Amino acid sequence: MKLAPIKTMSNEPLALSLEHRLIVALDVPSLQEARKYLDDLEGVVRFYKIGLELFLAVNREFLEEIRARQCRIFLDLKMNDIDETVRRAVNLAADLGVDFLTILGNHATASAAVKGRGDRAMKILTVPLLSSWGERDLQDLGLLSTDKGDGARFSTLDDYVLWRAEMAMAQGCDGLIASGKYVKIFRERFGRQAIIVSPGVRPAGHDTHEHQRSLTPFEAIQAGADYLVVGRPIRDAPNRKEAAQRIQADIALALQTSTSP
Repeated sequence: MKLAPIKTMSNEPLALSLEHRLIVALDVPSLQEARKYLDDLEGVVRFYKIGLELFLAVNREFLEEIRARQCRIFLDLKMNDIDETVRRAVNLAADLGVDFLTILGNHATASAAVKGRGDRAMKILTVPLLSSWGERDLQDLGLLSTDKGDGARFSTLDDYVLWRAEMAMAQGCDGLIASGKYVKIFRERFGRQAIIVSPGVRPAGHDTHEHQRSLTPFEAIQAGADYLVVGRPIRDAPNRKEAAQRIQADIALALQTSTSP
C-alpha cells in the first residue's frame, strides 16, 4: 500500500502554515512513547521527523497513523551507501509516502537518490555538514587544512560546506539541511531554488547540547529557513503543546518582521 502525500498549499515558504513550518523530532525509542508524543501535540503540530532510533522501532502502520492525523513526515535517515543500494532504498522510502528524506553521501549518492525517487513528490534533502561537526572533525579526516599547511583540499569549513551543497543541488536534490550561519549562506546562494531545513533549533536560553551551530527559532526564520526541526526543548517540556506554541509564536514574529516594510 502506497501512502498518498499530503498536499500543501504551495512550495513557497510564506504560504506554509505555522503547523507545517515547525517539524518536531520524534526522538523517542518506542512506538508507545511516539503515540503519546503525537497525542500531546494533537491539533498544534502537523509535521514530524522520524530519525534512525524510532525508525528501527516502528513499522509502516505507524506512518499510516501519522498520515491519519493529517500530518507530514520527514524521514531523517541520512542515507549513504553504494549507488544501487541508495537508489533502491529511496524508491522504497518514496512508496511510504514520506514528504522529506535525507541523504549524506557524495554526488553519486545524490544522483542515485534522485533516480530512486523518480517522479514521486517526496523531497530529497542533503546534509552538507552534520550540526554536531566542526573544523576539527574535518581536519581529522584530512579534508580541511590545519595551521601546519598539510595541503588538504579545502582551506576553510565554509568552502567545504558550500561545495557539498552545490554538488547536491546540481544533481537534482530539492533542499539542504543547514544550521547556524549556513542558513543565510545557502539562502543567498540558492535563493528559492532550495528548501532549507534548520535542525537543532533552540529557544533562547536552552542548552544547545551537541549542536555547534544552533539558532533560535526567530534567528533561523530571519536567516531564511523554511522549516525548523526542534527536538528536546519540546520533548522534555512539562507541557509539550505550550512549548510548541511558543516556538510557533517566535516563527510568526520572525515572518512578520521579515515581511514588514
